[in-house]
Amino acid sequence: MRVETPAFVAVDWGTSSLRLWLMAADGAVLAETRSAEGMGGLSPDAFEPVLRGRLQGLGPAVAAMPTPLRVVLCGMVGARQGWREAVYVDVPAPLDAVAGRAVSPAADGLDARILPGLSARGDRPDVMRGEETQLLGLVLDAPALSATVCMPGTHSKWVTLDEGRVAGFSTVMTGEFYALLAGQSILRHTVAGSSGSGDPAAPAFVGGLADGLSAPDDALARLFGIRAAGLLSGLPAADAADRLSGLLIGAEVGARLARADAGAEVVLVASGRLAALYAAALRAAGRSHRLVDADAAVRGGLVHAARALWPEIQP
Repeated sequence: MRVETPAFVAVDWGTSSLRLWLMAADGAVLAETRSAEGMGGLSPDAFEPVLRGRLQGLGPAVAAMPTPLRVVLCGMVGARQGWREAVYVDVPAPLDAVAGRAVSPAADGLDARILPGLSARGDRPDVMRGEETQLLGLVLDAPALSATVCMPGTHSKWVTLDEGRVAGFSTVMTGEFYALLAGQSILRHTVAGSSGSGDPAAPAFVGGLADGLSAPDDALARLFGIRAAGLLSGLPAADAADRLSGLLIGAEVGARLARADAGAEVVLVASGRLAALYAAALRAAGRSHRLVDADAAVRGGLVHAARALWPEIQP
C-alpha cells in the first residue's frame, strides 16, 4: 500500500471562510479542515494564530513535517486588511506571474507565501483575489488555453484567457445585488426571507432567466414586476426569490456573452447551487460550456504555485 508523504499546506482564505488542505507533491489531498474564520472577522495580528490553530486540525502528519513548514495561501489573506498585503499583478499578464509575486509574512517555523490577486487599470478599474488561483488551476493541464471563463459568486468574474494569459476581466455584483434587493429593497416584502428553490428547472427561475437573457438592459425595469406580482396575484415567496435569481443571472450572462468572443470556449468554474443555475443560464443562452469544480480549481492553482515556489516539490 502506497503512503503519501505530506509536501505542503494549501490555504484558501476568503472574506468569510478558511479552507486548508494537507497536500502531497502529486496534488493528492491527505487531510483538510474548514472554518468560518474569514478575513472579514480578523485583525492583521490574528491571522498567524488562527493559521497555527487550523494546522493542528490537519492531524499529526503536520507535526512530523520538516520545518520551516511550507504553506501557500491565496484569497483575501493578501488584501490590505489581511495578514500581509500582496500587491496586485496588472493584466494583461501570464498566470505564472502570480506565484512570482508572492509575499512572505514573518512567522517562526513557517515558510508562508501569500499569492497576489490581479488588477485591471484604466477607464474600467477592477480587481480580483482568489479567482486568479482558480484560473491558475484551470491552466495547469492546458497552459495555452484560450477561453471565456465564468466564475459566479457574490462578485462574479468573467475572464478572457488568451493562450494562458489573462487578457482582461470584469466583475459583476450579481450575488451581492440579489442579497440587497431580497433583504433591503421593497422586494423584501414579496421575497419574505425565502432563499428560493435553487432548482434551475423551477418555472419562476426559468421565466426570470428568459427575461434577463432576452433584454439584459431592461432588467432594472422588470424587477418591480416581482413586487407587483406579489400584490396582484399572490406570487409565493419562493417563486419571487426564484424569479429574482433568474432575472439577475440572466441579465448577467446575457450582457457578458454579448461582449465575449462568440467562437471562444466557455468554461464555468463553479460548484454546488451556483454551478447548476449558471449552467442552466448558459444552456438557455445557446452556449455550450465545460464545467470545472471551483474547489478542484483552487487546489490545482495552489499546487501549481507551490511547485513554482519550491521546485523540489515534484509529482
